[in-house]
Amino acid sequence: MSPFLTKNKQGSADEEVLSPGKIVWKRFRRNKVAMVGAIVLLVLVVLAILAPVLATHERDAIELGSREQSPSSEHLMGTDRQGRDLFTRVLYGGRISLSVGIVASSLQMVIGVIMGCLAGYFGRWVDTLIMRITDMFISFPFLALAITAAAILGPSIYNTMLIIGFLSWTETCRLVRGQFLSIKQMEYIEAAKASGLTEFRIIWRHMLPNSMAPILISATLIMASAILVEAALSYLGLGVQAPMPSWGNILEPARSMTVLMRMWWLWLPPGLLIFISVLSINLVGDGLRDALDPRLKN
Repeated sequence: MSPFLTKNKQGSADEEVLSPGKIVWKRFRRNKVAMVGAIVLLVLVVLAILAPVLATHERDAIELGSREQSPSSEHLMGTDRQGRDLFTRVLYGGRISLSVGIVASSLQMVIGVIMGCLAGYFGRWVDTLIMRITDMFISFPFLALAITAAAILGPSIYNTMLIIGFLSWTETCRLVRGQFLSIKQMEYIEAAKASGLTEFRIIWRHMLPNSMAPILISATLIMASAILVEAALSYLGLGVQAPMPSWGNILEPARSMTVLMRMWWLWLPPGLLIFISVLSINLVGDGLRDALDPRLKN
């Protein structure tokens, strides 16, 4: 008999025993709103990957005779102030914005998890030192600190990733620290210490896996925040620099009231895509939160 089947009282094998991963997927799939968010996010990622194939013009091709044209059969989303095709630039901009979100959130997750593990496991002066550093970062307004760092380091896609990653790890650190302080009191951790396992092995094999549920949920929210911060910095001219497009710097002409009132095609598509991507990521995060909740029935 298959090990994934159990017997009822009559001895028939009719109930499948699901693995934890399958249980999470089953719960997530039942959440229709989260599934819609996941599908929309997947579509955006596919469009960004296939940008070279779907683009109708060269990304940086300037046509001064076609400046600020409204959408047409030739230019599906119109053209910008340099006559560049906005549909093409929005596709490539998705590549940059989503890449910045993924890389920056991954960087801050690595920093936050490491710092949180150290603070939660070792405690005492290690915990005090890390928490004081965390409090110092939290005491400054994040966007103001990011703008200052961008002005000092200079605007570029790599500096934007580094700035977001190195300035936004505090929430993850506090989350992981709280999880570790709770898990450290469990009997199986005491048994692992008594058996002679190294501290690294206890953290990596026993404590961190049991803290992954809130970390994964936090990661989705942090990615959404990273996309918004990149858009804000690029909109202000302190993030990704032209001619490299991102959804943030494509929005830059919207600082003009004339553009806002009369040239909606210059700002509506990238603004709408930022909104849709952030909303989709948040919906996926909410779905993961419900799917990973141990209190829910299968």
